[in-house]
Amino acid sequence: MVFRIRLAVLLPAALLAAWFAAPAAAQTLRAVMNSDLKIVDPIWTTAYITRNHGYMIYDTLFATDANGKVQPQMVDKYSVSADGLVYTITLRDGLTWHDGKPVMPEDCIASIRRWGAKDATGQKMMSFVKDMQPVDAKTFRIVLSSPTGLVLSGLAKPSSATPFMMPKRVADTNPNEQISDYTGSGPFVFKSDEWKPGVKAVYVRFDKYKPRAEPPSGLAGGKVVKIDRVEWLAIADQQTAINALLAGEIDYIEQPAHDLLPVVEKDSSIKVLDTNPLGNQYAMRFNATARPFDNPKVREAVLYALNQEDFLKSTIGNPRYYKVCKALFICGTPLASTRGMDGLLESNFAKSKQLLKEAGYDGTPIVLLHSTDLQVLANLGPVAKSLLERGGFNVDMQSMDWQSVVARRAKKDPPAQGGWHAMLTSWVSADVLNPVMTAFLNASCDKAAFGWPCDPQMEKLRDDFAREPDPVKQKAIADAVQAHWARNPTHAILGQWYQPAVMRSNIDGIVVSPVPVFWNVTKK
Repeated sequence: MVFRIRLAVLLPAALLAAWFAAPAAAQTLRAVMNSDLKIVDPIWTTAYITRNHGYMIYDTLFATDANGKVQPQMVDKYSVSADGLVYTITLRDGLTWHDGKPVMPEDCIASIRRWGAKDATGQKMMSFVKDMQPVDAKTFRIVLSSPTGLVLSGLAKPSSATPFMMPKRVADTNPNEQISDYTGSGPFVFKSDEWKPGVKAVYVRFDKYKPRAEPPSGLAGGKVVKIDRVEWLAIADQQTAINALLAGEIDYIEQPAHDLLPVVEKDSSIKVLDTNPLGNQYAMRFNATARPFDNPKVREAVLYALNQEDFLKSTIGNPRYYKVCKALFICGTPLASTRGMDGLLESNFAKSKQLLKEAGYDGTPIVLLHSTDLQVLANLGPVAKSLLERGGFNVDMQSMDWQSVVARRAKKDPPAQGGWHAMLTSWVSADVLNPVMTAFLNASCDKAAFGWPCDPQMEKLRDDFAREPDPVKQKAIADAVQAHWARNPTHAILGQWYQPAVMRSNIDGIVVSPVPVFWNVTKK
């Protein structure tokens, strides 16, 4: 029997009112997303809640369709010169910022530059860019110093950090400072006046948005908004969220706890849908600037101490929704490989201890950041602590909510003074399909993602991949990347897992894509 506990029994009336108050005339879809929204600058963090927010209010020049093919989005037409050095891009008609002003080429150029200053793919793409200049009121050119296939694939990058277009006045914000103006040109407008971190974020339909004529496909095609208002409610407790869904008080849960799926699967009023067939990849990120993790031998010891099965069993539980996978670039994809992985991720504690001894590890406590409020991450920390300690590490696990982890991991302070040694996270597969787009492989020192590894050989291999158009040769380079990474790891991969969403049966039109989006969605 399914017990439907009314949310009002569980929570104070004031919080209920904050959650569920909405204009009576508006058709409102209420969703519980993977995390509370606190950071809204799309290049400031790789957190998926911020990426999801970006897709609500911004648009992209290009986008990937359901087959992973790059398609124009804000772009009407484009051309590439015979030598591959000049991309001429023309914007389509009717593009308007939320403040009513037209989208101009200058806006796009500034947005690309800001994204390219922070994102791993953007940085690599911008290393080929010689110049970007407007041609007229709708057209601009990207001029390269040498050919690369990264321009279109980079500008269509589907997941964090996505190259969203912003007005020039916003995009001119220093990349190391967060934006304070949330004007976009996307299908929804962010109601910053109703944004209450810890309670809800609100979006309303942008009536002047002009969708493409094509039907939606992945993140490409027509973004036709069919509901008036979307509310993201911050309900951290999974049982509470499920009870609210069963009672009809919310419509959608992005990441329901796997152990609660059997409950909702038995209820005819609920639908279960997995829109990301390639799944996700768990990872442990190392801070390569902090001793002892500045020594690659210590980081390699981690790969010997850990195993994927323990993490997957503790977090997902049901083998239907996880897969042990030693492929850096995701099992089931063209670049999948086990090159260099013999003996790794099999909890060889003796080997881990041997490497630590060779590295001169002195028992320094390893500060491990542990997220407690995201159900898909909460159990990772205790498993990591246990395995690392059995492998010879002294572990100081510090527990906090996910947004605190996101803020903490950006700090370069010494671990004993508010910094960190390691943290646990997850990537959607679309973020880790090749050496360039995999942010944790960026080893360009201070320009790299949090963890800041410095590895000239890895950067050369990533550059080789970016320059190589032949898929066969790209595969060979990707194999070389994996082999090098296995002995000089920037992070550990902890298995592949799958996350269906759940929704009321009256919700239709959910787009199959690696990102949860709310255009094309109807509520009957």
